[in-house]
Formats: sequence, C-alpha cells, structure tokens
Amino acid sequence: MTLLILLIAVALVFDFLNGLHDAANSIATIVSTRVLAPRYAVFWAAFFNFVAFLVFGLHVAGTVGSGIIDVALVNDRVILGALGGAITWNLLTWYAGIPSSSSHALIGGLLGAGIAKAGLGAIVWPGVITTSAAIVLSPALGFVLALLLVLGVSWIFVRSTPVAVDGLFRNLQFVSASLYSLGHGGNDAQKTMGIIAVLLYAHGEGSGGFHVPLWVVLSCQSAMALGTLLGGWRIVHTMGSKITRLTPMQGFCAETGGALTLFAATAFGIPVSTTHTITGAIVGVGAARRVSAVRWNVAQGIVVAWVVTMPAAGLVAALIYGVAGLVLP
Repeated sequence: MTLLILLIAVALVFDFLNGLHDAANSIATIVSTRVLAPRYAVFWAAFFNFVAFLVFGLHVAGTVGSGIIDVALVNDRVILGALGGAITWNLLTWYAGIPSSSSHALIGGLLGAGIAKAGLGAIVWPGVITTSAAIVLSPALGFVLALLLVLGVSWIFVRSTPVAVDGLFRNLQFVSASLYSLGHGGNDAQKTMGIIAVLLYAHGEGSGGFHVPLWVVLSCQSAMALGTLLGGWRIVHTMGSKITRLTPMQGFCAETGGALTLFAATAFGIPVSTTHTITGAIVGVGAARRVSAVRWNVAQGIVVAWVVTMPAAGLVAALIYGVAGLVLP
C-alpha cells in the first residue's frame, strides 16, 4: 500500500510538471499580445484547466490507461519507469525552453517500460498507431484551422479600422484563451488519470473493471491547475514571440483553431499534444500574413524535439525499469 501511495504521488508530480511545462500552451498567445499580464493569465488558465472535467468525458484516460500497453502487464516497475522517463524529459526540455510534448513523453515512457518488460508484445497497436498519427495530424489541423480563421476574419473586417479590430479581438481573446485552456485541461489531465487508474487496477483496488474514480479526477485536475499557476516562462517566450509576432486577432485565431482541434481529439479519446497543436496554429497565423513572418529555424528546432520525445522518454523509462528491478519485483 505504501508503494501504491508513493507511485500515485509520483504520477501527480508528473501532472503538476505537465501543467508547469504546458502552461505556455494556454497563455503564450494572450501574454504575447499583451491582452493579459502573465500573473493574471496563469490564474485564468488554471481555472479553466481545473473545470475541464465538468465538460469532457474520460475517453482519453481510457486510451492511456488501457490502449497503449496491455493492462495485464502493468505493475509498479512499469509505472515507475513510464513516469520517470516522462518526468526526466519534461524537466530537460523545460530547462532548455523547448516546447516538447508532455503527452508524448508519457506515451513514450509507457512504451519504453512496457517493451522492457515484455517486448513488442506489450504494445496495443491500434491505440499507439492512432496516437502516433495524431503527432502529425494535430499540428496540421491546428495550422489549417488557424489559417482559415485568419483569412475569414480578415475578409469580414476588411473595411474596419485597425484600432477597432484590435480592440474587439482583445476582448475576444479572453474567450479563445478560455477555450484553449479548457481543451488543455480536458485532454492533458486525463493522461495522468489513466496512469493512476491502471495502477489501481493492477493493485486490485478498482472494482468493476477499469474505470477512473472521482477522487483521481479531482486530484489530477488540481495538480495540473497548480502547475499552470507556477507557469513555464522560458517556453512562454518561445511560443509567444520567437516563432512569430502576434496581434490580438491572430492570437484569437491561433487559440480558437487549437481549441477546436483539442475538443475534437478529446471527444474521440485521442491523447494529442497541446504543445504540437498550438505550435501548428501559431505557425498557421504567421504564414497567413506572409511565409517570411514565421521564424522557420525556430519551428524546425521544435519539430526535431517532437520527433525525439517519444524514443528519448522511452529509453529513459526502460533504463529506470531495469534499475528498479534491483528493489522491486
């Protein structure tokens, strides 16, 4: 029981770090357009991160808990390895200011620890293939939706003065930032819920098969909201200004395009990356202005981090799984 409590605590630490690491996804655009000061933006984002469980189902938690590796193979060493790999990668990329994916670090960690235990037979291929496809599709969809929104809004307000448009979208950004934070809390917090739920299942603490208890839902949403409150300012700078400069109208379109992508993925139970999604959307609004408005060298570095995340976290997870065998069964 002591070990179970310790592993749940480690899972909540990951969720906290997820909020810390991914706070930039929720607030970078509204901060970079100077609609909200950072200290107010994090409170705004944290609130909508927390209440997301009231809006969405728990389909993503089910995918992470039982759709990545075989539930029957999950034990304490597998979970410790998965969380250790994800946390290590999160801390490294957070320190370096690289907006990598906490979600795919966790998926990579699960795969690394699962394969270390049982080989490729541990993998639930349909869930992994869907999640891997989302690595490409979520930023692409965010890009397309944000690009179309910018073009549509520009056409609608073509006869309006820049001052009037700026004032309107400064107010509308409160709505778009809320929607994106809601989507972030709805998709990302569920990943840790799935980890804790499958851990409880492996310990025989769950009744009636795999499910997510309410106390797990509330704990995960709270941990993520607290992490968001503390923010991740290095990554806010990268997301909010290094990729491209944003106006309030562009910030609204990026957040709305990203939010629509997250809502769709969460509804289908697909654990996508909020980092990938908002980056694609920001690139989309920059490209709508002109291709040269996007700092493609920065975007290229981010893409490299995306590609490396799953295997890097998986290798660390496999190593931790092996070392944990010295003290755990």
